[in-house]
Amino acid sequence: MDVAAWLHGLGLQQYESVFRDNDIDSAVLSRLTAEDLKDLGITSVGHRRRLLGAIAALNDSSKPAAVTPVPDSTPAEPERRQLTVVFCDLVGSTALSARLDPEDLRAVIGAYHRCCATIIERSGGFVAKYMGDGLLAYFGYPQADENDAERAVRAALALVDAVAGLDTAAGVPLQVRVGIGTGLVVVGDLLGQGAAQEQAVVGETPNLAARLQTLAEPGTVVIGPNTRRLTAGLFDYEDLGAIEIKGFAAPVIASRVLRESGAESRFEAHHGPDLTRWSAATRNWRCYSGVGNRPRTARA
Repeated sequence: MDVAAWLHGLGLQQYESVFRDNDIDSAVLSRLTAEDLKDLGITSVGHRRRLLGAIAALNDSSKPAAVTPVPDSTPAEPERRQLTVVFCDLVGSTALSARLDPEDLRAVIGAYHRCCATIIERSGGFVAKYMGDGLLAYFGYPQADENDAERAVRAALALVDAVAGLDTAAGVPLQVRVGIGTGLVVVGDLLGQGAAQEQAVVGETPNLAARLQTLAEPGTVVIGPNTRRLTAGLFDYEDLGAIEIKGFAAPVIASRVLRESGAESRFEAHHGPDLTRWSAATRNWRCYSGVGNRPRTARA
């Protein structure tokens, strides 16, 4: 594990040089105590609690593995493919780390991780990485499906509800923010070994999902334009307009997903309901274009 990246994920990158100068690698990190953190010069009680909680989460054997093992069928050579990326973040984790005992915080994070993993995997997604209180998931890898974007959005809405319903030591309902992006990526070579193994995904789509997550209000799901296009009619949306996002040359059209629509199928979602109606008077099928209810006649 990259300790520097781990610190950045916690928002405590100011201690990167301290950890480096004291030879704190991933093996040592998992054994750090409160006294060790004091010896490292970390005087802030809140920062020590946050670090201890995150270390406890790393050591929690009951939570899902940090990276799901990649199936043997994974291609050895990099390949281009369309991927829907889901980035989920637990709201208020800093405040939780400051007021909860590290053991209680570990239990909260573990329950959150297990809940997310269950929903994502049940929906056909692939949990790629846990990053402190955030997680990254792919829909369309390792197996692709034409409904990947739809599955990702449905999973995200389910995550918002399920996490809010968890009974944890936090004492208050938990909330998540979710960002979703869809686009072409290059799935590269395997990195790391064993439980630390992951598939490198290169492209702007993971960055887009992460940026959209930061735009989301607590308990909401924000998606990019490609995801919106692929799920048009299946959900009700709130347009957020063109948003300037760091690292992107042009503004990105973002949407907040409100709920599933009343469409009963993908065909109805894209074409509208009641495309044909039987007329008993004329014994004809009356076909509607969906624009102004102008009918065309088709013989039975």
